[in-house]
Amino acid sequence: MFLVGFVSGVVVRTVAGLAAIVALLLVIFGVAAPEIGLIDYIVTQYYQGNELLFLAGLLFGLDAKQTRRVVVDRGTSSK
Repeated sequence: MFLVGFVSGVVVRTVAGLAAIVALLLVIFGVAAPEIGLIDYIVTQYYQGNELLFLAGLLFGLDAKQTRRVVVDRGTSSK
């Protein structure tokens, strides 16, 4: 049962990550979102120029459990 749950979790995480990337691309290219001034404002003010920061956050979010473990390990090893 553990193996089934583990494989399901990996598949769901992978599909969710791909879906998030596709949704982001659709919004960036204006395919999925109607022309709303708020979306344009957010993209121009916050997203443009911060693509790498966004992708880093996305990748850390996808592997949050491992990230949390590394951060805790670093915090305890520095003391």
